[in-house]
Amino acid sequence: MKQTDILIIGTGIAGSIAAITAADNGNRVTVLTKTDDIVSGSTSIAQGGIIYKAPDDTPEKLAADIMTAGAGHCWEPAVMQLATLGPKLVEDLLLSRFNVDFDKTDNHLDLTAEGAHSLRRIIHCKDITGRHIIKAIHKTLVEHPNITILTNHIAIDLLTLSHHSKNSVDIYKHPACFGAIVFDANSGATFPIFAHKTILATGGLGQIFLHTTNPREATGDGIALASRAGVRCFNLEYIQFHPTAFYNEHYQQTRFLISESMRGEGGKLIDKNGNEFMQRFHHLGSLAPRDVVARSIQTVLQETSAPCVFLDITAKGEDWLQNRFPEIFTNCLQMGVNISNEPIPVIPAAHYSCGGIGVNLNGRTSFQRLYAVGEISCTGVHGANRLASTSLLEALVWGYTAGNDVCISKEDDDYFPPIYDWVSETEDMDNILMVQDWSSIKNTMWNYVGLFRTNQRLQRAIKMLTELKIEIERFYKRTKLSREIIELRNGIETAIAVTNATIASPVSRGAHYIINNE
Repeated sequence: MKQTDILIIGTGIAGSIAAITAADNGNRVTVLTKTDDIVSGSTSIAQGGIIYKAPDDTPEKLAADIMTAGAGHCWEPAVMQLATLGPKLVEDLLLSRFNVDFDKTDNHLDLTAEGAHSLRRIIHCKDITGRHIIKAIHKTLVEHPNITILTNHIAIDLLTLSHHSKNSVDIYKHPACFGAIVFDANSGATFPIFAHKTILATGGLGQIFLHTTNPREATGDGIALASRAGVRCFNLEYIQFHPTAFYNEHYQQTRFLISESMRGEGGKLIDKNGNEFMQRFHHLGSLAPRDVVARSIQTVLQETSAPCVFLDITAKGEDWLQNRFPEIFTNCLQMGVNISNEPIPVIPAAHYSCGGIGVNLNGRTSFQRLYAVGEISCTGVHGANRLASTSLLEALVWGYTAGNDVCISKEDDDYFPPIYDWVSETEDMDNILMVQDWSSIKNTMWNYVGLFRTNQRLQRAIKMLTELKIEIERFYKRTKLSREIIELRNGIETAIAVTNATIASPVSRGAHYIINNE
């Protein structure tokens, strides 16, 4: 058993900022990541940029753009906190403290446009913005004397009074979390970590879909942990599908992101015959909100019987493209596409969960002593559809506010009840079952809970997933622990949570689109 003041699960921008902020205030912080490198999750592969501010920008202008993109479903207090505090934290932390080297033009920060923004207010580092940001933050994270980082450690379940306390009357107390049960993939050991406060910063859930821009580790761990514990989650039906992921018929899982910034810099979406098509779907054309663009592309694919559409940015020229989008240029070239003289084949892919674990303005969840920050959380900022480049900013803001709030002592923060010992299993994992189970989850979610949904598809999905969960739970309970089996258990839990939320939401809004309601 280990004990710490603050336990943080995840090392993206949200978890890292929360860790540094809490540690700056004198707390002993333990940070877990399930990968062997602290640079993991979606932050490091974020391309486009982060919102800052245009010369004539105001919090009200930014808030209006966010709420328009969110299809009227945003929580205004959260939006205003982001719009007011966000640019200040970019300046105070990213620019001043961590010295992130954002691109400049004539010694001024270079501002670009992205879909549904009324102003050019996005700052960036070429097309690898996230990598630059997290590298700068992690330098402070690894050097901080109050922070301990545990790699190759994955949380199995949250420790809660109602599920793990040997004291039976603890069930009558307000639901509370006092740490997590953790698997150490380095040694194979399983042990509890007791914590005064726990922060979930586990990132996204894109890997439950067949096509996704998310990294390998985005298996919905945080939603699963919360769901099993009974923590309140909402808006899970609002899965944002990015309109432009790279398409190659020979590499079905190669779905690296083609940044929205390319459309902000003048790239045009065209069909297989070279015709622009977005103007007939939305007055903003290729810079319409992401849900509109993604569904428009899917509609064109059905109309033209084509496997993909194309993003044409050849008008910019090779030198400009290599300077502005070096990562995308290289990745496409490796896949046989020179974007300076031919359009990029693209299709939609699962990209971002607008919903998640419900939190307040300080990242607190419905459980005492438990917080959630970053993509795993639902602050209310994104509503039914996330505005481009708000994700890094939201993670920065709520990582900071949660990192401060965990420093405020509350009654019972130091209560750690006796818990039952962990019982380990010894049966070897069946890799064939693992592969098939993941295939079933991904295909079911893509085909039935994807861009276009019907009641019939959703009902079939929940039946199939529920039956699969029974088999996976049996598999999990008799199999020797590994990161893979824990992720599979989390994947099916998250898929069911998303599908149930989708079934319960009969009205099309933003990223959630119901074709019919028979």
